[in-house]
Amino acid sequence: MKKRVLSGIQPTGNIHIGNYIGAIRQWVDSQDKYDNIFCIVDLHAITVPIEPKQLKHTIRQLATLLFAAGITPEKSALFVQSHVSEHAEMAWIITCMTPWGWLHRMTQFKEKSSNAENFSVGLFAYPALMAADILLYDSDLVPVGEDQKQHLELTRDIAQRINALYGKDILKIPQAVIPEVGSRIMGLDDPTKKMSKSEDTANHAIHLLDTPDVIRRKIKRATTDSFREIRFNEERHGVNNLLTIYEAFTKMSRPDIESHFAGKGYGDLKKELTEVVIEGLRPLQTRYHELASDKKHVDLLLAEGADKVRATANRTLRRVHKTIGLG
Repeated sequence: MKKRVLSGIQPTGNIHIGNYIGAIRQWVDSQDKYDNIFCIVDLHAITVPIEPKQLKHTIRQLATLLFAAGITPEKSALFVQSHVSEHAEMAWIITCMTPWGWLHRMTQFKEKSSNAENFSVGLFAYPALMAADILLYDSDLVPVGEDQKQHLELTRDIAQRINALYGKDILKIPQAVIPEVGSRIMGLDDPTKKMSKSEDTANHAIHLLDTPDVIRRKIKRATTDSFREIRFNEERHGVNNLLTIYEAFTKMSRPDIESHFAGKGYGDLKKELTEVVIEGLRPLQTRYHELASDKKHVDLLLAEGADKVRATANRTLRRVHKTIGLG
């Protein structure tokens, strides 16, 4: 049997090429290899203040982008987290089984709460909900970026703790999968920081729905350096980032890319990168606009996705209920 993979993405901010290269495109390519479950984690989105109409819009937009990128209902399940109530119930059980200290040490909680006077309990318990998402489907593998490794390790610790408490292997221990090429696309304006959905400065990220003119402007203004040679070098953050994006869209080898740009300048790199990105996103954008014209169809696909996974989620939850004595 195929191994089951659970992948989640928040419906907040603008989806950018870093999300596409590091996650979405790899999800699409893995559909024949794995039993994939893709979850739009809207319950996670409300751990911080968010405008209701904006959240509703972003959920559908994200779903449409994922379908447009190539996630197909025939091969995978794509659904909205809040449409499967087992997530919330499992999260409460996980929260009750997780020591306070384990959650308090989470790096992302410390970062997000450092500037907030009244952060929510939900923000604190966020990792328990993430663990519930994963454990609910007996997931074998979970694709995570470097910044999410700690959350996956916590999920493993929680599952092992619950299994030990009740003397049964009631929860499967998941493994992390960390993408290699293009897993960290950096900001165009500050290539020392990872490209972020939450960053709203004008030239930080290339969003998947940016027009060709906007893409040209952003790449033209991308940070480079005062050197001239075009080579992959992690210490030369700006040029290395542009070359990494070029590598991801062209799928050329690094030696071939360096040979291609030998003797050329940054202007040549930016010009070619611009066209590569525009053409690389064109099929996705075309399909997106086709799907977006029929919102009811997208909603139907999401409902079918939820129906597809609900039985698995319920089966796991009933198993946990029986083991811990609920009901």
